Amino acid sequence: MPPGGAFWRPTSGGVAVAVKVQPKSRRPGIQGRAPAVEGERLRIGVAAAAEGGRANLAACATLARALDLPASAVGVLSGQTSRDKTLHVAGDPIVLAPRLEAL
Repeated sequence: MPPGGAFWRPTSGGVAVAVKVQPKSRRPGIQGRAPAVEGERLRIGVAAAAEGGRANLAACATLARALDLPASAVGVLSGQTSRDKTLHVAGDPIVLAPRLEAL
């Protein structure tokens, strides 16, 4: 099993990905990596507002698209109401590792 990257780590049944979500972004999509106190995070811009969980759904869908996975494969593990979140990506960490590192 891979040790994990700077912003992700293997978990049971997939990987946990540390992200920073920018709601109402003018540039929706994966925006690279951002330093954080706890370590590096993947930046995700979404057009949706942070109301009613719309930004969370958009962030999950954006990451799923970037990894060529169905939207149902990505969900919020922690940080439901924060811009700093941990998303869970279901799948084999060995298969997901190169896709994550390419982001």
